[in-house]
Amino acid sequence: MPFRSSPRLRAWALSAPAILLVTCFLLLPVFSTLATTFGDPEGPFATYAAYFDSRLRMRVLWRTMEVAVITTVISVIIGFLTAWVVAKTPGRLKSLLIIAAVFPLLTGVVVRSFAWLIILGKNGILNDFLLWIGVITEPLSMLYTEGSVIVAMVYLFVPLMILTLVGVLEGIPQDMTDAAASLGAKPAAAFREVVLPMAVPGLIVGSVLVFTGSFTSYATPQLLGGERQMMMGTFLYQNAMVRFDWVAASTVAAIMVVVTLTTVLLMSRVARKLNPVAG
Repeated sequence: MPFRSSPRLRAWALSAPAILLVTCFLLLPVFSTLATTFGDPEGPFATYAAYFDSRLRMRVLWRTMEVAVITTVISVIIGFLTAWVVAKTPGRLKSLLIIAAVFPLLTGVVVRSFAWLIILGKNGILNDFLLWIGVITEPLSMLYTEGSVIVAMVYLFVPLMILTLVGVLEGIPQDMTDAAASLGAKPAAAFREVVLPMAVPGLIVGSVLVFTGSFTSYATPQLLGGERQMMMGTFLYQNAMVRFDWVAASTVAAIMVVVTLTTVLLMSRVARKLNPVAG
């Protein structure tokens, strides 16, 4: 009698190579990094206690959280409004708008960050324009501030938010908003009761992408924030490549992983509450 494998066994056999690759090149490096943080002679959590007892390190963590949250909120507002316009635009113009939204993603992060150095520098485009129209009498110091990092982050991640939301908003039937209007709902009420709940999946996915990208970013904070506005990514690099303190760098990496996973879980719970289908 020929051997017949069950569908479940065939599924496991087909997925085994992918599982092996993920385990070897993703899970094992992460677990080995986390393991190094628990080997301190003073106790398994001594490195984390030292981190949270340091005002400087906590300031870096809170600054990174603040920048990531502000970037996410601004990206949601700009991305939603832009995606709504794109989704409601007919024909070939919609394709052109989507291409315009995607085009910045074709350029590297470092190049786009350098562009903001040219725009926000003391001899940059923005200062020259403000001097020309007479708004200021001397150049402003806009670089190496939290605001410059947020502006660059929003520019980097808004295209991701737009792409995430366009497909979701296109899937909302126009008949539903028309029905709400015919039943006497004002535009604000129709948006709140019809459009927003159905857009929750896109908002959640886009917010997670923007927050995690902003929280773990390195190049943009390094170029536009420097030492004065150090964030977790630059702090990790400094510990690993400048101080060669791999335990401290692993501790920073572990905290970043925990914050990222916690954010994903919280946003998933919010999605389930606002729209059960989204969870």
